[in-house]
Amino acid sequence: MILLQSHSFGHEAEPIRLYNFAPTIFEQISSRKGIKKAIKRGEILVNGQTSFDGYWLQPNDKIELVNLELSPPKPYRYKLDVVFEDDDLAIINKPAGISTSGNFYKTIQNVVVDNLKSSVKHDALKWPKPIHRLDKQTSGLLIIAKTYKASQNIGQQFEEKKINKTYHTIVIGTPETKGKISTYISEKEAITEYKVLSTFNSIKNGTLSLLELSPKTGRTHQLRIHLAELGFPILGDKLYGKKGFILKRKGLFLCSTGLNFTHPISGKLLHISIPIPAKFNALLKREKTMWEKKN
Repeated sequence: MILLQSHSFGHEAEPIRLYNFAPTIFEQISSRKGIKKAIKRGEILVNGQTSFDGYWLQPNDKIELVNLELSPPKPYRYKLDVVFEDDDLAIINKPAGISTSGNFYKTIQNVVVDNLKSSVKHDALKWPKPIHRLDKQTSGLLIIAKTYKASQNIGQQFEEKKINKTYHTIVIGTPETKGKISTYISEKEAITEYKVLSTFNSIKNGTLSLLELSPKTGRTHQLRIHLAELGFPILGDKLYGKKGFILKRKGLFLCSTGLNFTHPISGKLLHISIPIPAKFNALLKREKTMWEKKN
C-alpha cells in the first residue's frame, strides 16, 4: 500500500459526510462518483481503516488516499510503438494478438512496464495502467495512465462519453454509404456510426469495403456485433463472421485509429491518430490484383 495523500479534519470543523469532503482535499479525484468508487475499493481510509461514503467525519479524523497495488506485473518483453507520452499518460499502438490485461502473462499490462518512462509526479502509479480495453485481436490506440489523477480523470471522461474514438475496418460486402446502428447489447444501448471509404471487388467475398467507424457507446464487442447484425461482418472475425470466409493467419481487420480527448492535467485537447495497419493495404492490393488477373 502506497500513501498518496493525507489530511486531518479540523478539530473545530462541523461534521460532514466523507463523500462530500473528500473531493475538496484529494485533487486526484475530481468527482463524487470517483470518490465513491475509491471508498468502495478501500483506497480512502479514515483513521487507518476502510470506511463508507456516508460516514460523518469527526474533529481530528485522519483521511488518507492510498494506492493498494502491491505486486508489480512481470515484464513481458516486447517493443511497443509509443505514439504519445508525458509524465501523466501514454498512448500506445497495441498490436493484435495481445490482450489488454488478464490473469496470464502475455498482456499489455505486462508489456508497458519496460516500454514507458517512470513518472516523477507525486501521485505516480507504481506502474503504468491501461485505462480501457481493446479486444485481443483488435489493434490500435490504447490509453495508459501513469498517475493516479490521470487514471481517475480519463476514467471519468470515458464514463461521460467525452472521449471520441475512431476505428477502421474491412467488412465483407457493400453497406450503404453511411449509417447509424442503434441496438441493445446486454440490455444496454449501443450506438455506432459508420461511413464507407471504398469498396473493392473480391473473388472469394464478392466485395470488400473499407469503413470508418465512430462508436458512441463502448459495449463489449460492440463494433463486431453491430456490423455482423447489419449483414456485413468484419473480415477475420471468428466469433461473429461467416463460416468459410475467415482468412487463415491474417487475424481480425479492425483497428483503433483515432482518439480525441482532453488531457487530464493540462486541459489541452489531444488529437491522436495512426494510419491503418499495413495488412489492410496489403490485403486490398492483393484482392485487386487477383480480380484483375481473373477478369
